[in-house]
Amino acid sequence: MLTFEDVTGYFLKAAASIQLITHPEYWTNNRTLEREFTCACHAGPCEDVDQRSTCTLSLSWGALDTLLSLEGPASLCDFFHEPKPDCSHRHTTMIPSLVIELTYTLPLHGTTITEEMLLSLTQTLKLRASENSKRTAETRPGISMMLHENRLRPDMLMLQQRVDLPIWHPEGIHGLPDDFQFYGRTQLDEDEENPDALPDEPHPEEWLPQMMVEVCQDIVQVLDALETTLSYNPSNNS
Repeated sequence: MLTFEDVTGYFLKAAASIQLITHPEYWTNNRTLEREFTCACHAGPCEDVDQRSTCTLSLSWGALDTLLSLEGPASLCDFFHEPKPDCSHRHTTMIPSLVIELTYTLPLHGTTITEEMLLSLTQTLKLRASENSKRTAETRPGISMMLHENRLRPDMLMLQQRVDLPIWHPEGIHGLPDDFQFYGRTQLDEDEENPDALPDEPHPEEWLPQMMVEVCQDIVQVLDALETTLSYNPSNNS
């Protein structure tokens, strides 16, 4: 069954395969018992990272994920109550996806940009990032501001994206929201007819490595889109 180390390992291996530079960090939240992973990613040499666009990937692995990875879906009843052969906990279609948060930044280095140009930049960035992202569920552009000589000035061009990984859904990647309701209804009907149906057996290890490759490819393309979008700023060409 899939583990936290598998998930992070798949990502780092995928990043290395396309020469995406990574700086991973791991820690445990002692209060929530969540295991957390954060990784700064960039293209090109580390010496130039302050001048280039970067992406920070983060994910949290909860106690329920640990239980499923160690004991499988049949253990869910033990987690909540005494085991029952007809319990819906034995099926994992309703367990939330593992969420990967992607935060992109590009320093503006004091570039003079009007309010109208900022709006145009964020709209263009959102369009280009969305076009170059196969696996993201949403894209939110933004601007980070800084106080300089009693005036607010743009500091960084920012972009946030989210990737949903339905690692415990028995249909794997096909268990994403577009197919979620239909499959859930089918599974419920089958359970009503056969209350002794076996627990679900997700196999994310069959599709997650390739998914991580696609996520890394998206990161590389969005990093490039950030820098290309800024290069079209007329004030840079004047």
